[in-house]
Amino acid sequence: MMIEKTKELVEKKYITENGYPHNAKVIYGDTDSVMVNFGVKTVKEAMELGREAATYVSSHFEKPICLEFEKVYYPYLLINKKRYAGLYFTKPEIHDKMDCKGIETVRRDNCPLVANLINTCLEKLLIDRDPKGATEYAKQTIADLLCNRIDISQLVITKELTKTDKEYAAKQAHVELAHRMKKRDPGSAPNLGDRVPYVIIAASKKTAAYLKSEDPIYVLENNIPIDTQYYLDNQISKPLLRIFEPILGEKAESILLCGDHTRSKIVVTSKIGALTAFTKKKATCVGCRSLLDREGEAVCAHCKPKESEIYQTEIAYLNSFEEKFARLWTECQRCQGSLHEEVLCTSRDCPIFYMRKKVQKDLGDQEKVIKRFGSVMNW
Repeated sequence: MMIEKTKELVEKKYITENGYPHNAKVIYGDTDSVMVNFGVKTVKEAMELGREAATYVSSHFEKPICLEFEKVYYPYLLINKKRYAGLYFTKPEIHDKMDCKGIETVRRDNCPLVANLINTCLEKLLIDRDPKGATEYAKQTIADLLCNRIDISQLVITKELTKTDKEYAAKQAHVELAHRMKKRDPGSAPNLGDRVPYVIIAASKKTAAYLKSEDPIYVLENNIPIDTQYYLDNQISKPLLRIFEPILGEKAESILLCGDHTRSKIVVTSKIGALTAFTKKKATCVGCRSLLDREGEAVCAHCKPKESEIYQTEIAYLNSFEEKFARLWTECQRCQGSLHEEVLCTSRDCPIFYMRKKVQKDLGDQEKVIKRFGSVMNW
């Protein structure tokens, strides 16, 4: 009833008929807070009216009930109850921070990609005031996801193993994965109380999500394809539409989730599976990727005149992987407090850990490519 009384007092007093520039409107009220749109153009004016309104409304309640002016949000994106974001001002000169409530930037039950995407889009919308830039960034991120250009560290979902698989009422992705990992290697499998990181891998249609959960390290080692469509449909789409629908309206879904940026998809080839036992991998040309007639060669007859150039390109790739691995290795050494000791960290909650493992694998694969050139390495 206090919120209703406050709404009534504010909307009766702060109107143009009483000499105010605009008719005030209470746009949100929840438990212990009321948010008012005074319609003024500057943060300073809003703060002055906010303090005045707090004193005025408090005078109509019995002590010790007292309303205090706390902050100004400008701009302010109200999605629904308990879900909003805005630039938080306590002084008129500059905002203190970007404040988000109930939005996926602060929730832990999504993969890091969701938080990073939503946070960047909100920064472009609220700080840069660039809706077009935010839309383009979201579309590019979706395109990168579908084309397998997103690092696996951004796709890891982590949940705590609080009960055994028999104690859960329904099948859970992290519980089923823990059970499978225990069968593969009981020594490294997660125990009760541990947080279980997993990614969702590609499988046949109508396969339940709990059957598609897999250990990120196992996925990296065996080149298992990620189910990128699952991440788009079940992780990204709803949070993204929630912040863009107030801006783009009904067209938000067709603009963000349909179009040219969703039509190209790249799927990696897995090293394991039912058919891999019956297939034989043949060497391909490093330059044009065509099949080679003879094993042990690096390039085909067509690319032979450009062999030196191709070799230099592959060396450049090797150097870039070495540089990236060195940076990640140093980052891990700094984290553990010494630049002179071996990195022992195996934290599955750390994105750097997965990035380091991925680059380590890429580096090993690139070294194998370089070795295929044989005597060329001695030039």
